[in-house]
Order: sequence, then C-alpha cells, then structure tokens
Amino acid sequence: MKMTLSEIVQAIGLDVSETQQRQYQNTVVTSICIDSRQARPGSLFVPLVDQRDGHDFVAQAQMAGAVATFWQTGHPGRPTNLQVIEVAEVLPALQKLAHYYLLKVNPKVVAITGSNGKTTTKDMIAAILAKQHNTAKTQANFNNEIGVPLTILGMETNTEVLVVEMGMDRPGQLQFLSDLVEPDVAVITMIGEAHIEFFGTRDKIADAKMEITHGLKEDGLLIINGDEPLLTTRAATFAPRTFGFKEENYLYPTAMTLTKNHSEFSVNRWPEVSFTVPMIGEFNVLNALAALLVGRHYHVSPDEMAQALAHFQPTENRTQWLTGDAGEEILSDVYNSNPTAVREVVESFIKVAAKGRHVAVLGDMLELGEQAEKLHANLASELDPRHIEEVYLYGDLIKSLDLRLRGVYPPEALHYYPLGQQAALIADLKNDLHYGDMVLLKGSNGMKLKKVVQALL
Repeated sequence: MKMTLSEIVQAIGLDVSETQQRQYQNTVVTSICIDSRQARPGSLFVPLVDQRDGHDFVAQAQMAGAVATFWQTGHPGRPTNLQVIEVAEVLPALQKLAHYYLLKVNPKVVAITGSNGKTTTKDMIAAILAKQHNTAKTQANFNNEIGVPLTILGMETNTEVLVVEMGMDRPGQLQFLSDLVEPDVAVITMIGEAHIEFFGTRDKIADAKMEITHGLKEDGLLIINGDEPLLTTRAATFAPRTFGFKEENYLYPTAMTLTKNHSEFSVNRWPEVSFTVPMIGEFNVLNALAALLVGRHYHVSPDEMAQALAHFQPTENRTQWLTGDAGEEILSDVYNSNPTAVREVVESFIKVAAKGRHVAVLGDMLELGEQAEKLHANLASELDPRHIEEVYLYGDLIKSLDLRLRGVYPPEALHYYPLGQQAALIADLKNDLHYGDMVLLKGSNGMKLKKVVQALL
C-alpha cells in the first residue's frame, strides 16, 4: 500500500485544519501495524486497546520507523514528535481505512467461513486463483474484526483477487465482516459444534454462518456444502452452487484414493482430470471441492487447478505430517478442535497403516459451553483399542472422556493429565513413543499442544 496521511484522514472521514492537511500531505504511509515489534520505516501504527494498551508502545513503533500513529481522543500522553491522527476510537478507524483501501484497489473478494476447514479451503482457493490472477489471502489466523482489516490493508495495489477467511464466535460478527468486504463469492465449508457455547444449537450456528451473505454482492455467488440440510434450507433463495459427497450436488467426487500423505480424487464435472491434495482425509477432499468451484467461477482450467492443489502449502499444524525424535510419525492438527473435527481426523488417521502403534493425544475442545462434558465423553465412540492402541488425554474438560474410556482401554494404555501437567505428558510421550509408531495430536489452540509437538521433534 501507499497512501499519504492526508488521504488516510479523508478515508476515515476526519475534518482537519489546512495546516494539518499540508503536514499530512508530505507523509507517506507504506504499511499498517498493530504490533510495535512489526513496525518498519513508513508504518502507520494503530494502538489498539485490549489486554494491553497500544498507546504505551507508540514510542517503540516510532523507534522502529513508524512515521505516524492513530491516537484515541482524550488519551493522555499524546506524542509531540510524531505525526498523530486523532480518532474517537482506534479500531473503527482501522476498519474504515480498510474498507476505503479495498474499494480503491477493487479486487474480487472471496470470503470463506465454516466450523471446520475454512483455513485449508482458503489456502486451496488462493493457490488455484494464483494460477491466473494476482492473489492475496488471509495470513495466519487474521480472521476477525481486527485481522480482516489488516488482511485488506496488507494486500498489494495490483491485487486482483482477495481471499478472506472469516471466523466468528457470536451472532452479528459475520454480518459485520461481510459488510466490510462485500464479497463477490461467499463459501461456507460446513456446520459443526465449534463455538456452540455461544450459540446453543447447530441451528443457531447455521443462522450465524449465513450472515456471510449479508454483504454479498447482488450478482454474487454462494457456495455451500450441499450435504448439510441446515445450509441447503437456509441458502435456497441464493441458488447456491453445492459441493459434497452426495450425487445431487453440483460437484461431487466420483472416486477417491486416500493415503497417508495425499488424497487423490476425480469429480463429476471433469472426469478426465485427476486431482490430488497433499493432505490426509475425506474432509480435505470436501475442502478441495469448494476450492474447485471457486476456481471454475473464475475460469481457471481444470488442469491448472489440479496443479495448484497438488502443490499448495497448507497453513502450519493443519493435518501436518512430521517426524519425531524417536522416528515416530506425527500427525499434527493442533490449531483448533471440536467434536466434528476430531471424528474426521481420527477416522482418517486409523486408515493409515503403521509399522507400530496408533497413538492418540487429545486435548480439551474449548467453547462448548454447558454441553462440554457430554461432547467430550461422546468421543469414546471414535476410540477403539483395535485401531488406536494407546490414548493420552490432556485438560480438565476431557476428564469425562477419560472416565468413559475406563474399562474400554486397559489402565496401561489410557493416560490422563489435568490442565497444567503438560510437562508430564511430554515426558511420558517421549518415553513411550518408538520408531514406527504413529501419533495424532488434536486439541483446541488454547491447549497449546503445539508445544507438545515441538517437544517431540
């Protein structure tokens, strides 16, 4: 990006004096940051107020090269040696600036949401569209009211398609984000139990996911998982393109071959083309189907889409195979978790042949509310000693699963660690795992199972 402070002031709707306008006109901003450690020459620093007050870090941002900062009206300690844009509230100013910049660059916008699979689907879509278009996408987990504006402001001025991931944890959130980006294409991957603590039922989750259509352009395209009745009934008025395993969908797989390192499939629309994704599981085939529909909409050829899927780079810790220090094979899927996601990955994991044992390490699934104990305990139906020989459980909520599995697993094959005993979990795993074993790690991001993965490496 490249904007003068004068343009930024106009973009967020501020009235300033002619003197300020002249000062602002001579200052050029080339990047936006909310973390002073990421500031560089030409940055505009945005001091958000959350658990820590970003205003306290303006000086550090300036030392790193920031040329200006937003500043909340009335906040003490306003700098006198740095260009300051005073705003009533910092976050809304950031969001207004993002919307302005989006309209200025004017890319096509593809927005993705869903209880599972949205990050992987986003990565697949971006890889496909990059075959023919200058494409930008959401980085890391920048998918909320802060992350989406930063995604927008981080794209280059020559961007032709912007692929935006959108998360939610409350009603109205997706509506706001959809209105912010005004998508040309909206994708809903599936409806699960993620964030059910805040919604109560899957029906209400489906209602909230449909909010992504609120800002959908009048001639926009909605793409949904057609195997999910909660979506098909709600989306009927949009005449959506559907994907799924059922043959009544617009796009469905006609054959699949699933291995440890990749999933190969063919589809009804292009029977002569074989598609491969470097990821495990039928659920990633579904993600790929959604991506193929977006690619088709933007006229990417089937052969080019196949090339893109075969070589795309998934975001870290999404069904990622690694090799542990003892030679064990690790399937790391520790970014997030909910009952649907656990069932899907366990089902795929046990289908991969191991020289040694199949070992599951499961952490708490967060944001399940009053149903948490029941939903954890119900995972017992997915864990069979004939297929997963050993189980490690970590967290307080997952205690209910431990109780359910007693009597199913012998005591020496079932291990439980309350929250705070991660060091003991790591030590026991290191002593237990051997060459040829396969170990699945799955849990909500807040359980920090990534540290367990790193320790095993």
